[in-house]
Amino acid sequence: MNDTPGWATPGSAPSDGQRPGASGPADRPGTDQPADRPGADPADPGAKWSKEQPPPGQRSAPTGPAGPGQAPPPPPPPGPGWGTPPPGGGPQGPGGPGGWGTGPAGPGGPGHGGPGGPRGYGGPGGYGGWGAGWGGPPPAAKPGVIPLRPLGIGEILDGAVSTMRSYWRTVLGISLTVAVVTEIIVVLLQGLVLDSSTDALSDPSATLSELGDAMASTMISSGVVFVVSLVGTVMATALLTTVTSRAVLGRPVTTSEAWRDARPQVLRLFGLILLLLLIAVGIVAVGALPGIVVAVTAGGGAAVALTVLGILGAGVVAAWLMNRFSLASPALMLEKQGIVKAMSRSTKLVQGSWWRVFGIQLLATIIANVVASIVVIPFTFLAAALSGGGVSGLVDAGGDLGWTFLIISGVGSVIGSMITFPITAGVTVLLYIDQRIRREALDLELARAAGVQGYGAPGATPGS
Repeated sequence: MNDTPGWATPGSAPSDGQRPGASGPADRPGTDQPADRPGADPADPGAKWSKEQPPPGQRSAPTGPAGPGQAPPPPPPPGPGWGTPPPGGGPQGPGGPGGWGTGPAGPGGPGHGGPGGPRGYGGPGGYGGWGAGWGGPPPAAKPGVIPLRPLGIGEILDGAVSTMRSYWRTVLGISLTVAVVTEIIVVLLQGLVLDSSTDALSDPSATLSELGDAMASTMISSGVVFVVSLVGTVMATALLTTVTSRAVLGRPVTTSEAWRDARPQVLRLFGLILLLLLIAVGIVAVGALPGIVVAVTAGGGAAVALTVLGILGAGVVAAWLMNRFSLASPALMLEKQGIVKAMSRSTKLVQGSWWRVFGIQLLATIIANVVASIVVIPFTFLAAALSGGGVSGLVDAGGDLGWTFLIISGVGSVIGSMITFPITAGVTVLLYIDQRIRREALDLELARAAGVQGYGAPGATPGS
């Protein structure tokens, strides 16, 4: 086999078509003897070969300098620390695993085995190869709740839960405060406004004007409840985004520090979420518009079918678009971007990974709501049992549940929000970080920010 750079056999094997030690006239400067000179034997290995040769199994390389046309000697046996030579030929001799020589005293014998042999060139403390063997890349640095490398689904969910566990005072303090304030406003609105509106709507003797006023009051109160809930969600998301970003670096953060860092972007975050809601509602309204027009002009079952199909199609488009913008919130908070720029950043990060982003966020939402339901549903039945209408009033939706039901069910809602807020916000932030690691090598910046020594330096191993 011809030697090529980077792939030279030990001792530099001769070129194809030549025997060891054989050379032509061109290889011997100063010789110009004819090939048919007396005494020349073509089968003779060469004039410089000794007549007394060692046995075939004990050939060794010459110790002197190699002359022209001769193969260079093999490398010397390894020094101390590079493996332990076997006590005898044994498996390292001819035919032994990894041996290079052909005899018990050759390179495959007691001197040293091949690189693949059980004892050949073993690294310091290693076995069967250079060093300890190739077992894959070293583990990535993990200064905080996640390793600094592309993440799997389980690692993203575990990171969100680890943030709750490691920073439970800050996370639960934020979630509890936001949930309590939001739920108090919602309970007051439901008890003071929605309850009286419901009584008017359920009264068969109510006049048309009374029904109209009750419907208007109900819609206004529901809108206020929605806005209050939205504000609470925005505040929790803003603060928990900051906490999760610090948790990735392994740095502690208090509630006041999180608020100080998130405060400049809170209004923009509220505008972003409100804009996304308007876009979704607008798309659904446009999809339902043809069916509504047909229902007004012609009526019939075709109009209803067209309306349903339009709403379903528009819902698919809205879901596709909302998923593309799903990483805009952490982009706005962590990159200090504007609303439009954050939406553009989210679109670029989600591009090519739409199904992965959608699946992870859907799974996180399902898990968070299932866990919250385990808490909320018992409180709801307990509230119904202790209220005036009982459980039958809750099932039939005809009883007057009153303040007892609202307060007890509100306590369950607060506990459920303390679970859902950290999980959904944490998964969104970690998914944003994961996409940036995959596309922009954000792990290098995170490692430097976390103070990991040598990470990303020239010649350093990633993840070291």
